[in-house]
Amino acid sequence: MTRTDFTRKLIVRLGNGALLACLSTAALAQYPSQPVRIVLPYGAGGVADITARVLAQKLSEQMHQQVLIDNRPSAGQIVASEAVKRAEPDGYTLLWLNGGHAVSKSLFKSLPYDAEKDFAPVSTVAFFGMALLVNSDSPYKTVGDLIAAAKANPGKFNIGTTSIGSTQSIAALLFKSMAGLDFQVVPFKATPMIITAVKGHDLHGMFEFLTPTLSHIKSGSMRALGVSFGARFTGLPDIPTIAEAGVPGYEATSWNAVAAPAKTPQSVIDKLNREINAAIAVPELRQRLIDVGVEPRAGTPQQLHDLLVSETAKWKKVVESANIPKQ
Repeated sequence: MTRTDFTRKLIVRLGNGALLACLSTAALAQYPSQPVRIVLPYGAGGVADITARVLAQKLSEQMHQQVLIDNRPSAGQIVASEAVKRAEPDGYTLLWLNGGHAVSKSLFKSLPYDAEKDFAPVSTVAFFGMALLVNSDSPYKTVGDLIAAAKANPGKFNIGTTSIGSTQSIAALLFKSMAGLDFQVVPFKATPMIITAVKGHDLHGMFEFLTPTLSHIKSGSMRALGVSFGARFTGLPDIPTIAEAGVPGYEATSWNAVAAPAKTPQSVIDKLNREINAAIAVPELRQRLIDVGVEPRAGTPQQLHDLLVSETAKWKKVVESANIPKQ
């Protein structure tokens, strides 16, 4: 091959490379040009699914492109997380990152994904807290009342939650530790069973997310002594936080967020972040989430990264101190 031929081929290759780069840049500038899929590690009908669908509907309107919800429930978020980890990093397959990812790292011996390394954070969407609840005829009117009674009767109090290792059970264990109490955390398979046990006086109280208990609180059939948010929940402004009601520093919330596969272009991450923040700022959307017990809150990719890191460390300590065996 002569030097001239070599030079011509090099120019063609460089030209093709430049063309591909231009086409790639143009494609990113037009993002999204096809439907976007958010993969959820949970089934339909729960608080995560409701929140995701409310957001997806608004994003579809804003971006003039369908945003679809793909439910793939599994323990440890494995099925959904693996699907997104292996997806093309082009912004068209996203993960519903959530508090469960922070907890799962301590509950499983191994996971086929690393939430901190395999996904690019986009934005938080909403936070959902729990309430410490008692029956409406309970003698305990405040968190302080329950703490005083539990301290006076060590080992004799029973607090119900969903299954061992759930966010609710770990929140109860954190309360137990921070309040210096000795009580039994009793696991149940489903929330209605816990509510029945509390109303039947088989339990002294329960820890549960607000979404499935909000109607009981508002009707007066159950009494919420405190909420686990860091600040009072907008939808229940008269109920104090557990921190202000007797356990300073206590906070136990789960959260929902959006993440993309690692190596997704920064321009796509920025676009998604802007759209999510704009959606969460819409008053009608905010009210829809508040009405189901969710506190809407968007943020920056860095804030989501920091949240995941801090929550992973926080729940690791709780799981280890409670000697919860790894699965």
